[in-house]
Amino acid sequence: MGRGAGEPPEYEVLWGEAVGSGQLAAAEAGYASAGPAERLLWERLSVFEGAFDRRAVEEVCGHGALVATDVGAVLERLAPLALLPVDDLFDGEDGGPRHWMPHAMRAVGARRLTARGDRWIVVLHHRRWCVKVARRAAEWWQRGRQLDARDLALRELPDLAAAMDPTTAQAAPGDETGASLEIAVSLWFLWVACGRITEGRTRLRHALALHQGPPPARALWLAAFLELESGRPEDADPLLVQAWASAVRDGDERCLGLLAHLRGAIALYQGRARAAAGEFREALEQIGDVPDFGPTREACWAALALCYSRTDPEAAQEALDQLELDGARRRTWAGRDLFADAWADHARAELLAWDGERTRAAEHARRALREHLRLGSAAGASCAAELLAQMRLLDGRPDLAAHILGAVDLLRTSVFDTSYRPGRYCTVARARSDDALRALLDDPELREAYEEGARKGLFALSRER
Repeated sequence: MGRGAGEPPEYEVLWGEAVGSGQLAAAEAGYASAGPAERLLWERLSVFEGAFDRRAVEEVCGHGALVATDVGAVLERLAPLALLPVDDLFDGEDGGPRHWMPHAMRAVGARRLTARGDRWIVVLHHRRWCVKVARRAAEWWQRGRQLDARDLALRELPDLAAAMDPTTAQAAPGDETGASLEIAVSLWFLWVACGRITEGRTRLRHALALHQGPPPARALWLAAFLELESGRPEDADPLLVQAWASAVRDGDERCLGLLAHLRGAIALYQGRARAAAGEFREALEQIGDVPDFGPTREACWAALALCYSRTDPEAAQEALDQLELDGARRRTWAGRDLFADAWADHARAELLAWDGERTRAAEHARRALREHLRLGSAAGASCAAELLAQMRLLDGRPDLAAHILGAVDLLRTSVFDTSYRPGRYCTVARARSDDALRALLDDPELREAYEEGARKGLFALSRER
C-alpha cells in the first residue's frame, strides 16, 4: 500500500545511503534522552565524515560551552547512545578507542547544530584538525614511515576530502583556500606515489581556482607534477613557469630543487635522458641533505640511475651506490624510502638485463612491481611489470609474458582514461614485448594466457615465479 497524504517518507537518502524513518525516529528519541552536554557533543560530532578518536574529538569539539578537558567524559557517556566502535588502527599505531556516528544519528546532530547556529565554527575547527592530520602524514612519509603515512591519509581521507573543499565554510571560499591548499599539498605523496592521481588533481585544481592572490609555489609544483603523472607533460610546462616565479618571489630554495626534480621527470617521460640527468643532479644540489617535503635524495638518485640504465651502466651503478650511501645516513634517523627503493630495483633490473643476468633481472623487476603495488602506484607497477614481461620473453616463456601484459592492460584501463599515454621510458620495454608477441598472438594458447592474466591481475601474478 502507498503512503497516505502527509505521511513521512519511508526513508531518506543521507550522505549517499538510504536511512529509514524508523532509524531517524530512534535517533531522535536517543537525542531527547541525552543530557545537555551529550547533546552538544552529539551535534558537533556530526561534522566528522569518518571515524574519530578522543584526541580528534577534543580538538574539533572541545571549545566554547564544551571545554576540551570535559570532552572525554562526555564522549564515554554518549558512545552507547549514538556511536559505533570502529577497529581501524593500523599496525603499530598508538591510539585509544575509535568511533563512528551512524547516518541517522549524524543527521539528527547536524540539524540541531545548524539550528543552534554553531555549524560554521565547528567546521572551521574540523578543518584546522585536518590540516594537522595532513601535516602528520607528510612528516611520516619524509621520515620513512611511508606505509603508515599512506594508511593514515587513506583512513582519514573522508574528513580530509571535506576539508579540502573551501566552499564548506560560511566565510568567502577564498578565505579558506589556504587551509584547503595546505591539506592537498601535504598529501602530495598520496596523489603522486600512491596512485590517486586523478583525485589529487581534481581536489588541488578546485582549491587553486578559488584561491585569492598568488598561489603558493609548492601548490603549483604539485599541480604541474599531477599533470605529468596524468600523461599531460605539455600542461605541466606553464605551471612550472608560474611555480618557479612564485618560489623565487617567496625565497623558497627547497621548492627550486623540487622544480628541478620535476623538470627531470618531464624530460625522462619524454625520452630525453641526458637532459633529465642534468636536472636530477641540480635537484640534488638544491633540496638539501634532509628534505622536509617532496621527493627525497634517494628518489633523485633512483631517477638518475633510470636515466643512465640503458646507455651508461657505470654511471647508473654510481647513482645506485650513492642512493645507498644517502639512504644509510638517512636511516640513522628515518626508515627507508620505499618509493625510491621500487624505482631503484627497476634500474637494477635494467642493468642486470644489460649484463645478461636475466634471472636476477626478473627478480628485481618483480620486487619493484610488488613495492609499487604495495604503495598503490599504477604507473610504477605497469612499468615494472612490462620489464618483467620482457625478461620472460627473453627466457623463452611467451606464455608468462602474455599473462603479465594482460594484467597490465587491465590495470591501465581501470585506472587511467583513454587519453593517458605512459612515458617514453616505460614504453620501450612494452614495445619490445609487443613486437616479439605480435607474430605469436595468433596462437590460441597465448591469447588465452593474455586473457587469463587479465582475470588474475597483477597482485596475483607478482607472487608467481
